[in-house]
Amino acid sequence: MSPMIDDHDAGAMARNDKPTVYVIDTFHPKAIEHARSLFNVVLNTDKEFTGWQQKAKVILMRSSYMRADDIAKCPNLIAIGKHGVGIDKIDKTACDARGIKILNTPGANAQAVAEIVVALAMAVARNIPSIYARQLSQPVPKETCTGQTLFGKTVGIVGMGNIGRKVAQIMQGGFAATIVAYDPYLPAGAWSDIPHRRVPSYRDLLADADVLTLHVPLTDETRGMISYEELSAMKRTAIVINAARGGIVDEADLQRALEEGLIWGAGLDAHEQEPPTAERYGALWKLPNVVSTPHIGAATDDAQLMSALGAVNNTYNYLKSLE
Repeated sequence: MSPMIDDHDAGAMARNDKPTVYVIDTFHPKAIEHARSLFNVVLNTDKEFTGWQQKAKVILMRSSYMRADDIAKCPNLIAIGKHGVGIDKIDKTACDARGIKILNTPGANAQAVAEIVVALAMAVARNIPSIYARQLSQPVPKETCTGQTLFGKTVGIVGMGNIGRKVAQIMQGGFAATIVAYDPYLPAGAWSDIPHRRVPSYRDLLADADVLTLHVPLTDETRGMISYEELSAMKRTAIVINAARGGIVDEADLQRALEEGLIWGAGLDAHEQEPPTAERYGALWKLPNVVSTPHIGAATDDAQLMSALGAVNNTYNYLKSLE
């Protein structure tokens, strides 16, 4: 038995063969049902949830924060099952210092997020939201509408992970797109099954990209990586899509570039403020070539269930590995 599981906990597991997990956020009902077959589940609506920080060795979370001070309040914590791929709301340094395992679910929502990327690109390319908005007040003659086709265009992908791969497959299969990709971390042979050209710097794909889509985490390295300088290097017909994290694109610079006509348009499913508000983004949203959604890339029932089940199973398998 691992020293990370004390004698009292070992005895409890031996009696009912189930460890206890505290679910601090809302999870898909089917995932909770599945979790009950593996764990003693304590939901955040149960009376037993009170004082969970002092009791919990294992938690399942989705959208809450686990900052350093939150982790310090959990002296027994050994594992965090994270619904979704992003761990930016968890202080990884504090977890590493304590040996707390973070079990996220990369890939579980990749298809859903890739589909929102394509949806945003199509909506921006054809000016669908602005045409629809005009139509609400008066008939819109089709002669007054304009747009772009995406077929045969070049798609620049920054970040060659699970989501970037799905985007490449959809754009290549559905639009016969040419794929140009950048990722400083994957080996040279990555995406060997997807025809593409790989560049040594993300700036090397800017001039060629008809659609630029970002699939990287928000770090000190990636914050503001697409700013006015980068946007100025792009085609005036280019479309920028950010469905990753707010802050990767400098929002003030993006608005300036759109107002000056430096690019065709932008599709945003990630903002520095989430959920985004009209008070902050009203001027940006009034531009006819902007489509904005409140980080709904993974907001499909299928993706939510898959991600929730992944968090449950990853956590259970980790605990089994400690025995």
